Amino acid sequence: MRIPPFAFRLLYHLRRAYWRIVKPTIYGVKALIIHPVDADRVLLVRHSYGDQSLWRLPGGGYRPARETPQQAARRECIEELGVQLDSSALVLEERVTTNGGKRGYLTVVRLHATSTELNPNGEISQARWVAVDLTDLPNASAVSTGVHSALERHRS
Repeated sequence: MRIPPFAFRLLYHLRRAYWRIVKPTIYGVKALIIHPVDADRVLLVRHSYGDQSLWRLPGGGYRPARETPQQAARRECIEELGVQLDSSALVLEERVTTNGGKRGYLTVVRLHATSTELNPNGEISQARWVAVDLTDLPNASAVSTGVHSALERHRS
C-alpha cells in the first residue's frame, strides 16, 4: 500500500512536536548514492514533507540494536526509492546533531547503485541523478549542507 505524501507531512509535524517534548536520542543515516555508470553523478531527493524545496541525501532512522548504519542506509534507500544497490557500503561521516529538540547520531554512508531506475514512494516528491559539482541543478535550487559535506568527504 502506497502512503500518500500528506501523511508524511502530518507525521513530520507530529514527530517534531514529540521531539520538543521528550527530547529523545535518535539514530539516523543518510546515503550518498553513486550512479552505476558515471561516478561523477549522485542521487539527490526532495522530500514530500519539511522544506520541500531543499535537495537532500536520502535516508532515515534506525535502531542500532537491530541493524548497522550501513544496513539501515541500504534498507531506507530501497524502501524510499526502489533503487538497486550493490553490497559495498562505506561510512563517510559520523556526527552528533541537536536540532529539532532531539539528540541525534547521524551516519553518512556511500552506496553504489546498480541501476538508474527509481521507483520513489510517497515520502519522496522528486529524485534526480546530478553531477557531483551540482551544476545541472536549476540555479535557484537549494541544497542541504549535508549534501555538500558528503560530497567533500567523497572526493577526499
